[in-house]
This record gives sequence, C-alpha cells and structure tokens, in this order.
Amino acid sequence: MEKNKQQLFSQLKELDTEQRNPNTQAIDLADSHEIARLINAEDQKVAQEVEKKLPAIAEAIDLVKEAFENSGRLIYAGAGTSGRLGVLDAAECPPTFGTDPGQVIGLIAGGKEAMFEAQEGAEDYESNGREALREINLQAEDIVCGLAASGRTPYVHGALKEAKETGCHTLFVTTVPASQITIEVDVLLDIPVGPEAIMGSTRMKSATAQKMVLNMLTTGAMIRKGKVYENVMVDLQLSNQKLEERSKRIIMMFTDADYEEAGRWLEQADGHVKTALVMALTGLGKSEAREKLQQKDGFIRRVLQEINR
Repeated sequence: MEKNKQQLFSQLKELDTEQRNPNTQAIDLADSHEIARLINAEDQKVAQEVEKKLPAIAEAIDLVKEAFENSGRLIYAGAGTSGRLGVLDAAECPPTFGTDPGQVIGLIAGGKEAMFEAQEGAEDYESNGREALREINLQAEDIVCGLAASGRTPYVHGALKEAKETGCHTLFVTTVPASQITIEVDVLLDIPVGPEAIMGSTRMKSATAQKMVLNMLTTGAMIRKGKVYENVMVDLQLSNQKLEERSKRIIMMFTDADYEEAGRWLEQADGHVKTALVMALTGLGKSEAREKLQQKDGFIRRVLQEINR
C-alpha cells in the first residue's frame, strides 16, 4: 500500500494539472477584481487549446454518429467534476434534441450520490469502472468516452478497458498532453490547458475545456443526425412551458403562422416540432410529413429540397 501511495505521489508530481501556475502566484494578495482578471486571463487560453484538437474532435463526432446509427449509445465515464460534466451532458440531450434518455448515458464514480457529494475512494479502482459498464449491459455497438482531467483516474481506465474488450469504440477527453497518457483509445482528445489558476483545481480550466468538447461531441452528432434545421434545434421535447413556447416561436420563425396558428400546428403534429414544421411549410398531412422525414433521415432541408424540385 505504501509503495502504491508513493507511485501515485510521483505520478501527480509530474502532471500538468498539478503544477503551480507562475501567472497567479500572488493571487492570495489580490483584490476581488484582480482575482477575477487573473482567472479570466487563464480561461481565455482554453478555447485556443481546444481549437488545436478540432480534427480529432471531428473524428470523434463521426464515431458517435456512427454509434447512434447502429442503435448504440454514447456512454460517458468519469469521476468528480469530469464525471458530473458527463452526467450533465447526457441529461441535457433529451430535452434539447428529443433523444431517448438511454441514448446518452453519464456514469460517475460513486453513483448518483457523487453528483452532489464526493464519494471518497470510488474513483480509485478500475474494477468500479468495469462494473459500472456491465451494470448497463454494455454492447459492442456502444461508444465509451472516458473523462479524466489528470488522464490517470483508475475508474475511467477500467471503463475504457472494459469497452475495448467488449469491442466498443473509445474516446478519452483529458487536459494533460498525450505524452502523459498511458492507455490506448481510438480517439484521444487531449486538451493541455496547463496549470490551473489554483494548483490542482481542475474544476476550473480543465472543466471548461471538457465542457466545450462534450458540447461539440453531442451537438455535432445530433446535427449530423438531422436534429437541427439551419441553426435551430427542431427536435426538442415539450417537457416544460419554456420549451413549448420556444417551439411555437420556431414555427413562427420559419413560416407565416401567427402565435395561435403555431400552437395549432404543434397540436396537429402531436407536439413534434419537426413534423409541425414540415406540415406548415409544405401543406402535407401529419402522416405524410412523418413519412417524408423518415425517408430523409430526419433532415427537414432534404424533405423541402425534394418537394421543391
């Protein structure tokens, strides 16, 4: 046990995320404005590092889309802040894109309780990551995305190894450089954001970088799956009043319908915004509109192009 602790100490000592940031070493003397300025200055570096990985992110988007087309799931696995980001991204997909709640899944070391309170030691065992995937009946059609700022979290490594052995494609989002990664995956999304403003506080730049990447992965895959018309979400679920009113506004933006008419189109389409839009734009009935959307893989543009030819 003591030897393992010494090995962990040595690993952490070398990680980029565990280094002191020379730009913020006087932050404890700063007033509130200066603290905000220093943190903001570090945050501005994140997007630049993400930009360097756009080709790899695009490759990852294609793999996620492929998994969805094969009835597979996108499964995030992480611990602490990284795990919470995966759960957040998964939870936001159904209301945003009308997806089945089981299509994108977020797993966090320690289970649901870890979303609100740290579960000590839950991330320290590869077996926990393996078991979490077995519990959701991992299939070869799924794609597993590991999330670990440090790149070394045992829970995440266990999940990725289980995925590889099952035949899944694997992604890994981390904020240390590739040279510090010891596990093989299909697409490595290493975003080395450098030392945090506060040493080791990876809920800061590291979390921001991971959130940006996850936004791209699911949004990109959903766009490629026809969930967006022009640059508007059109496959959202009417799960609350805000989304219902947004849906009416979307129909009004793309058609000549007024508020009451937009509501009627939605009602006739059983609350399905894409169907309502196709009906309003083409004059097709509900069944015909749905059939056309199915034929065109859900892409409104493709339906309209065929009808307007």
